[in-house]
Amino acid sequence: MTTGTELDRTLGFAILEQHARGRLVRLGPVLDQILSAHAYPPVIERLLAEALALTALLGATLKDESGQMTLQAQTEAGPVELLVCDYKDGELRGYVQFDADKLAAMPADPTLFALFGKGYLAITFDQAVSKERYQGIVPLEGASLAEAAQSYFAQSEQIPSLVRLAHRHDADGRCIAGGMLLQHLPEGEEGRDRLHTRLDHPEWQHVEVLGATIKDEELTDPTLPMETVVWRLFHDEKEVRVLGGATLTRGCRCNREHILGVLSRFPAEEQAEMADTEGTIRVDCAFCSISHPIKLEELQAAA
Repeated sequence: MTTGTELDRTLGFAILEQHARGRLVRLGPVLDQILSAHAYPPVIERLLAEALALTALLGATLKDESGQMTLQAQTEAGPVELLVCDYKDGELRGYVQFDADKLAAMPADPTLFALFGKGYLAITFDQAVSKERYQGIVPLEGASLAEAAQSYFAQSEQIPSLVRLAHRHDADGRCIAGGMLLQHLPEGEEGRDRLHTRLDHPEWQHVEVLGATIKDEELTDPTLPMETVVWRLFHDEKEVRVLGGATLTRGCRCNREHILGVLSRFPAEEQAEMADTEGTIRVDCAFCSISHPIKLEELQAAA
């Protein structure tokens, strides 16, 4: 059994002289809780595990703690029809909708294109305090989800980035996922295409080469402090600053109060159409696979 404080948290760091910043994440019990809601086949489990690690990396950058970050990948042709994950105040959730028959015809280790076909990746940041909403949508490209994320940053954010994602099972069969996001944030680039920083600032290539040496085992070893991983990668740099991180939990907002609030917005006639012959509306949560029966009488009483 894996224990310790190196699971279900993120860690930020900055390499000041090289104008680079990074973030590490390692998921354990939280990941198992999310996966246990569905009997996913191994290929889908790996996809969701890595997607949740990526979501935690991106969500932990939110300055507004009450804000939300959503990652969505969708296609019209591949076995995977929809992948959705989100992060809010340290809470993670996610699920995958897929065609089991199409998946069964796939090889044991399919590429991202084989799983999605022609699809897109959408990343959305909702800031609760300022009410601002930012969404970037790019074609789902690359051999892996990590490569697709790098393509997103290059096309949508114009920020040179390195993304690494990994997952494995421990001796007890529990799933562990880890990830690293490394980015170049040069000074004096306002008003210019950030992709030019690859030429203007060769230190990015230096940081990128060092970051690329990280091993899957380092990302997913629950006994290895993430601070040690940062030191291994960048100990020769003049100054590396650890920025702290977030503790992660499993979160789902499908409580009865929330569901009652949503259903109560519908007119009584539409509520009646949703109900079965016994006067019950059944709301199924795709994230946690729990069905919530709501009686029409309960809705009327809450109105």
